[in-house]
Amino acid sequence: MLRQFLPGEYVKSIYHISPRQLSDRGIKGIITDLDNTLVEWDREEATPQLIEWFKEVKDSGIQITIVSNNNEKRVKDFSDPLQIPFIHKARKPLMNAFKKALKTMNLQKSEVVVIGDQLLTDVLGGNRTGLHTILVVPVAQTDGFFTRINRRIERRIMNTLKRKGMIQWEE
Repeated sequence: MLRQFLPGEYVKSIYHISPRQLSDRGIKGIITDLDNTLVEWDREEATPQLIEWFKEVKDSGIQITIVSNNNEKRVKDFSDPLQIPFIHKARKPLMNAFKKALKTMNLQKSEVVVIGDQLLTDVLGGNRTGLHTILVVPVAQTDGFFTRINRRIERRIMNTLKRKGMIQWEE
């Protein structure tokens, strides 16, 4: 059961993920969380650096879909100006939204990675769906109410994973 919470990779931020390297590995699609993965949970628009990263993703021939547990207005207001498809109220870690994103992108599981900042939603949901998961450090030090609860549980899981020698990185 603990392995379901173990990400395939761990990086400091999405900017440490090279779209070209993903493409070289045969990755054709990215399913990414929005809040505290791409931007702070209370930031309405993409930063110039993020817009440039999205351009690199597209230039590498990789599709991207934002899958968020947040409401439609939040995700649509962020995604529409960037012309990035999205799924809102995803109910992660349930697998339906991940499967829907795969179907929409018309890709196989082996061709897609999941990027997110939470073990309990992004990593668990991606792993349960059979996708390669990449955990990033949250962009902001603050979280919404429900995410604060998740973070407490995540700390316990991380401590258990460390104690069992299943992870070697530093937080």
